[in-house]
Amino acid sequence: MNPTLQLILTILLAVDCVIVIATILFQSSKSEGLSGAISGTAETFFGKNATRSLDAKLAKVTGVCAGLFVALCFILNIFN
Repeated sequence: MNPTLQLILTILLAVDCVIVIATILFQSSKSEGLSGAISGTAETFFGKNATRSLDAKLAKVTGVCAGLFVALCFILNIFN
């Protein structure tokens, strides 16, 4: 494998790792816990517009970046 291509893929992997970590940390907790369900403060699925919320966008970005992470790991492992 070309050393330049390997360096580029390694840098892309490092940047992807930082993006995955950041998007996971920016997501809010999805669990209300038992006390939220008992008191009635827990949101239902239909009560929240999941497709337009920031959490939904962060979840999509996390999924795409996680898939890219796996692909880059396989590619770098195959060529090493």
